Amino acid sequence: GTEFKNQVLKEYFDTVGISHQMSSVRTPQQNGVVERRNQTLVEAAITMLIFSRAPLFLWAEAIATACFTQNCSIIHRRFNKTPYELINDRKLDISFLHVFGALCYPKNDCEDIGKLGAKGAIGFFIGYSADSCAYRVYNRRTKKIIETMNVSFDELSAMAFEQRTTASTVPLAQEPQVHQTSTASTTIADTAPIPTKSSSLATNIPITS
Repeated sequence: GTEFKNQVLKEYFDTVGISHQMSSVRTPQQNGVVERRNQTLVEAAITMLIFSRAPLFLWAEAIATACFTQNCSIIHRRFNKTPYELINDRKLDISFLHVFGALCYPKNDCEDIGKLGAKGAIGFFIGYSADSCAYRVYNRRTKKIIETMNVSFDELSAMAFEQRTTASTVPLAQEPQVHQTSTASTTIADTAPIPTKSSSLATNIPITS
């Protein structure tokens, strides 16, 4: 496809001295490494979509985010570096990474909101910008994807929501009930016989303290 056959990739191959050989049409087995890599990304994206409960039309965003995250975390055995380090010659600041689907609040800095308008919106994080150092956020109100750095993340609330959902399906163990009675009083069971002067059961009254 065009992801492997384009002018940018050709110039890169010429720079590093790579001979580019194309596979035959409709013969994916000739390109097994790439096909297996694609499967790994798809499986990661499926997991991210299920965990975050994101709509399925964001599948491309999930795959792009999985690819970026793995390029920043998987160590290349030969060079003992991540692909991100090999390309950019520096390590990525991991504080830039966030959980896919995390609840976030992008600042409303693109509109004339006035003094009483909403200062931000509610959305969830879906990835990273390919052109700048920014985050991609899906705005729930406008149903649009925006790119911004002015955003606050609330990842713990998202995880707490998952815990509440799980806890609601598991019945809680009933706590033992403790009845406190005064140490100076004596309680006689209701089923105990009433003692009389002639009763032989007078000495067998069950008493509990």
